[in-house]
Amino acid sequence: MNTSKEVMHKVQLVDGIFTASEASDIVSNLIGEKINFHKLHRLSMSEGNINSDTGYDDSRVVELTAERKEFKELSREARLMGKRIKINGILEIEIID
Repeated sequence: MNTSKEVMHKVQLVDGIFTASEASDIVSNLIGEKINFHKLHRLSMSEGNINSDTGYDDSRVVELTAERKEFKELSREARLMGKRIKINGILEIEIID
């Protein structure tokens, strides 16, 4: 399988400096959307076949939940120190074989 490494399109999702509370909301919401995507994907896969392999979606939900918790702690520390948080989130989109 030949996979393209050329980025076809970039989407600047987030770019800025935020208060700790703003950053926490932004990151939590983005991660929450991905968690919901994997939960819905897992549900749709298992609807017709109870034995379908949902391992990838299961592991991503666990990973993303841990990432969200870790970021909440980081933002809490930033808030306590009176610091702001810079976020730069770019999606790189490729067409692959």
